[in-house]
Amino acid sequence: MLTTQNAFSARKWSLVVALLISLTFAFTACKKADNTTPTLSTIGDLVNTGSKFTLLKAALVRAGLDGTLAQPGTYTVFAPTDDAFKAFGYVDEAAIKAAPVDLLKTVLQYHVLGTRVAAADVPTAINTAQQTLAGMPVYVSKVASGTGTSTTISVNGAHILQADGQASNGVIHAIDRVLLPPVFGNIVQTIQGIPLLLPTASFKLLQAAVTKAGVGAALTAPGPLTVFAPTDAAFKAVGIDSAAIANTPVATLTSILTYHVLNGRTYTPTITNGSSLSTLQGGTITAGISTTALTVTGTGNKGTASNITGPDVSATNGVVHIIDRLLLPQ
Repeated sequence: MLTTQNAFSARKWSLVVALLISLTFAFTACKKADNTTPTLSTIGDLVNTGSKFTLLKAALVRAGLDGTLAQPGTYTVFAPTDDAFKAFGYVDEAAIKAAPVDLLKTVLQYHVLGTRVAAADVPTAINTAQQTLAGMPVYVSKVASGTGTSTTISVNGAHILQADGQASNGVIHAIDRVLLPPVFGNIVQTIQGIPLLLPTASFKLLQAAVTKAGVGAALTAPGPLTVFAPTDAAFKAVGIDSAAIANTPVATLTSILTYHVLNGRTYTPTITNGSSLSTLQGGTITAGISTTALTVTGTGNKGTASNITGPDVSATNGVVHIIDRLLLPQ
């Protein structure tokens, strides 16, 4: 028969044993929970497994950058989808493999920041510069909606389709356009270089007009500037050819050409439908934005819009938009 003291000791040891058992279970449960904590994939893994990034994957392999995005770091990648590559002219992996390796490497490095920048880290502002691994900045814009209930983010005119893919070595944002770095130089050099990428685009009449008017120096200044660059077909659409340019007074040509230039770096996602854009000439052009077209219309075009056929081509001192009709101030 237990004495009172023995009974008390038994109860005490029972409580100790129960406590130890409960702590053991708790520790085991925590350990199991810790073991099931998911490990984040690298950016390289996300690209490799993403069904929308098969062409980006091929491009990274060809450029020898696939290993970079698999190593530890704090990267931000603006990742063009397959549709973005196809719109740029790289329709399949064969086209990727045919691309010059050095150029492809520069283009891809232009899509990568050395720091982690989530969507929430982007200030609500136009053209926040972010340095890329290519040594040249991209310009990120966050614009609030008219109601203020949402925002859109773009980089050099490319829309972010899906933000904040979290990885162990950074973050990935899917974009709808391949970003072209300002590889040609300033605006004049970029307009001269565009036909190397788009053989159907010719700017001989624009170059002749710029030379006669003597406004080339203004387009090579630090800027930044935005130029709506009319192709040869754009001049001919309003009845102007090389002979007409030769016979047009310099003052008239200068007025027309400066009517195509805006102060500042203006990428298309930051333009709103129906907005009035002030030009260096002193007049305004009207923007039209829809789901199918980007247009600008001059006061003298009598309501006939010019389509922006090649938006958001970056230069070191601004941005160029290719248009298919000359803008007329009056």
